[in-house]
Amino acid sequence: MSKLLKTGAGSPALAGLVIGVTLAALTLLIAVMRIGPATLAHRAAPMPAGRPTVAPPDVVPPVEPIEFRALAPGDARAFNASVPFSTAPNPAARPFAFAGSEEDRLRALDCLAAAVLYEAGDDPEGQRAVAQVVLNRVRHPAFPRTVCGVVFQGSERRTGCQFTFTCDGALARFYSEPSWTRARAIASAALSGSVYKPVGQATHYHTDWVVPYWSASLDKIVAVHSHLFFRWSGWWGTPAAFRFRATGQEPRIPQLSARFPEHGVQLAPGMLGEGVPGPPTVAIGNQVVKPSNDNPDSYLVLLSPGQAASFAEIAAFTCGARPRCKFMGWTDPAKLPQGSTAKLSADQLGALSFSYLRDRSINLERALWNCTQFKRPAGQCLWSKSPAPAPAPAANKPMPAAPAAVPAPVTLKGVRFKDGTEATAKP
Repeated sequence: MSKLLKTGAGSPALAGLVIGVTLAALTLLIAVMRIGPATLAHRAAPMPAGRPTVAPPDVVPPVEPIEFRALAPGDARAFNASVPFSTAPNPAARPFAFAGSEEDRLRALDCLAAAVLYEAGDDPEGQRAVAQVVLNRVRHPAFPRTVCGVVFQGSERRTGCQFTFTCDGALARFYSEPSWTRARAIASAALSGSVYKPVGQATHYHTDWVVPYWSASLDKIVAVHSHLFFRWSGWWGTPAAFRFRATGQEPRIPQLSARFPEHGVQLAPGMLGEGVPGPPTVAIGNQVVKPSNDNPDSYLVLLSPGQAASFAEIAAFTCGARPRCKFMGWTDPAKLPQGSTAKLSADQLGALSFSYLRDRSINLERALWNCTQFKRPAGQCLWSKSPAPAPAPAANKPMPAAPAAVPAPVTLKGVRFKDGTEATAKP
């Protein structure tokens, strides 16, 4: 071998061949380096490899918050399509029979109807699939044992909710009465034993254009339209794990009280003002609330800042069965108007803490907070109020003479924008 190397080293032809191969390799390397970044720019983010995580039967699997991988919809679809469906059996869930009082059943029905409508839209098959997932969770040890508890789990945190409509402001969007009627029919059937068999024991789902972090740890079992459904891997995804019964004691959900009175707080009934017949009143704490003097369907109310999460249910309870109602609340007693909606100043409008408006003739029901006072999703914020325009001078009254000298600039309370509005300092 040493002799061959010596002979080759002295051969001009062989030396030229070596130089040529080296140059070709360098050219190829440069080309790869040039096209590399462009190729990587269109490549999906690295995904976890291996089999789904399997929790032992004596350890309840954790419920992870909804967090998504930063992928474009096309890349997410490609990745989701690359994950095979489980080949293990997919038995249907057992029929669910709600056991509780009529009022508790009504609250469960409201929560389940809201879930199927806001999650699946007006799609009957998608709604049945969502309802089945909710009821599967009610029976599983990893989740709350009430329908409303499952649907609104984590809704107090913007990134902690399990069903995104409960914490992303979607509840501010209102559906028509026929849509609600159809959703409630599907929810009622599910609570009475109707089973949507294709999703089996599924406890999770997501649309195919996103990739939640938790999807890699579960078994993908079926697709319904654009949604993919998953169950726990191993024993926790088998029928034996779904052994719990619902408590039958459904919590009140303030977010639903504007539409469903059974989710409102139980406030003591008020008294009629000084024994004089008039419109119905209610009591909020020690405050007897009556309609405003100029409108029997409007309320001007002093609210406690500590009850901000319950403002919507307080308003819905106060409005009762009225098809049209306006409820305006202040937390500053000094800003509370004295009984009339016709004399609200710009200062009072700017200090308004909460507003609830209902008009069922046009399917309108809206609850909005002053987001400079309370932290709420963007879709639940009141618009800022502009100062009222200065009154026009009387027709026959002469205008005052212009001052001889320009006065010194007045110190402004806030920053004034081009359109004339004034930024209000946050409390």
